[in-house]
Order: sequence, then structure tokens, then C-alpha cells
Amino acid sequence: MCRNIRTLYNFDPPTTRGEVHDAAVQYVRKVSGMQKPSHANQAVFEQAIDEVVAATTRLLEGLVTSAPPRDREVEAERRRARAAARFGTAA
Repeated sequence: MCRNIRTLYNFDPPTTRGEVHDAAVQYVRKVSGMQKPSHANQAVFEQAIDEVVAATTRLLEGLVTSAPPRDREVEAERRRARAAARFGTAA
């Protein structure tokens, strides 16, 4: 999985459409190998992003859990701690 794509499910406050879109852009960039598509590929690139957004939205809306929602700040702190341990930087 692309390291920059974050878990989007079961957060309080809920995941925004912008977060879903950002994840879709990261996914399409990773799969296509393009940071920015050429003019000739722009339409298909944007279509792919829209389709990934739609599929992700359906997935997130359809999932069910009995677990309490995760706190964004707690999760961010965990990511920072893992990065500090991995790269030897101050958290």
C-alpha cells in the first residue's frame, strides 16, 4: 500500500470528501506512475480519480463496526512516534 494513503474509516469527526479525493489522487498517481499526467492523458487521469472516489465513498458508507471512532490527534501522534522510531528523528 502507498505509504501516504491513510486509513479513512471510523474517525471522529468523519472523513471528509476532500480526504477521500486526496487518497484517490495518491492511488491513481501510484498506479499510473505519473505525478502529473500529460495533456493527452488528463481526461482519463481525472476519470480514474473520480471512479476511485466513488468506490471509496461506497466502501466507507457500507462498512459497519462496533468499535468506537478513532481520534485523529491520537492517530497523528502515533504516526509521528513511528516515524521518529523509524527515522531516528525527534517526535
